[in-house]
Order: sequence, then C-alpha cells, then structure tokens
Amino acid sequence: MKVIIVTLYPQTFLWPGRPCMKAQLQSILKVLKLAERLKFELRHSYTSSGRQESVAEHTWRMALMAVLIEPLLSQKVDAARILKMIIIHDLVEAEAKDVSALDVLRNPSIKEQKVAEEKKAIENLRRTLADTNGQEIYDLFYEFENRETYESKVANALDKLEVQLQHNDADISTWEEIEYDMSYMMSRHTDFDDTLTQLKNLIEQEAEQKMEAAGIDTIIVKRRVANR
Repeated sequence: MKVIIVTLYPQTFLWPGRPCMKAQLQSILKVLKLAERLKFELRHSYTSSGRQESVAEHTWRMALMAVLIEPLLSQKVDAARILKMIIIHDLVEAEAKDVSALDVLRNPSIKEQKVAEEKKAIENLRRTLADTNGQEIYDLFYEFENRETYESKVANALDKLEVQLQHNDADISTWEEIEYDMSYMMSRHTDFDDTLTQLKNLIEQEAEQKMEAAGIDTIIVKRRVANR
C-alpha cells in the first residue's frame, strides 16, 4: 500500500469562510508601513535638543506615562485598553497629518476639516484590517475621541499632560504666547481623577516656574485664562 504524506501549512490552507493568514499579515504590514510616517510627521512641540518632535515620539511617552501612572489611579483600569487607545489615537495622522491645538484655537473652522480627514483615515484603517482587528481599532479610536469611559478619559488626560510636559522640556523661545495660557487650561481634562490632578499640578508648577524665569508675568496670564 502506497502512503502519501500531505503537509498542511496554516498560512496557506483555507478553511471555508476564513481569510488567508498570508493576506491578513500583508494587510498588517501595509498599516505598519503607513505608521512609519509618524516617525517623521512633526508636531508643534520641540524637544530639549532644539528640534521638533515627531508624532511617534509623543505617542511613545504617552504610553510610558500610562504604564507608570496606572498603579496610582483612583480606579482599577484596563491598562491594555488604555495603551491601545494611546497607540491608535494619532495613527490617523499618518494619513490625515497633524493639526495642532494651536491651529484649531486660532481658526476653529479647521476642526471640521480635521474631523473629516481623521474620519476618512480611520475608515481606511478599518477597511484595510477588516479581516483582523480593524473594527476594534475603529471602536477604540472613537472611544478615545468621545471620552465617555474612564479609560478614555485617562488616555485623553495623558495626551494633554504629555504635550505640556514636552513644552516644559523645550526652550521657552519655542513657546507661542497662547501656550502661556494653555499651561493653565489642563484641569478640565484631569479633574475626574485625583492622581491625574496632582500630576497636572506638578506639570503646571513646572511651566509656571519656566515662564517666571523668562520674565513672563504669570499673574496676568492666569487672569487672562480666568476671563476666557
């Protein structure tokens, strides 16, 4: 009797109704290549070395902040979910580009265009990753944007805190005047959690000391913020 041995490779053997693993991996590689753009997509903030930071660098330190602050938060959280939101929240900027909060403050009409471009980008990601976790990524993006869950509020707070922390690291000459005001506008993002509020206070104090050392009257700045 002749025996025939057949070897089945998981990545090429197709079960009825199941996508090919090779195709899934190719879709993932496509997104990873797109995400590489975030390494050179520049933000408004500057580093302590005097160069502009990239979106990827901002995301990395946000993720580190989440890991370090998680044990101190007022509530027990799904840390993996927070990290996923952090990693995903600016992924759309690989396609939609970064639009700074300063640009939106100066020209509120830009926000509508930003939302539309990011919607298009996240839908493209969902479609590209349709056979893996595209829907999950889509849902996490909007969970972050909507800020209704505790995890999304934490992620959003860290987003704002990391921005100010980076400004504090940069030379004061890179700050615009409106950023003096923004140093005192983080409370609405952190007040839901005592730990984040305390962290905000420390970062705010650091910003205040930096401004005062540069001869900026922070009393006037605070008064201006209070009258907004």
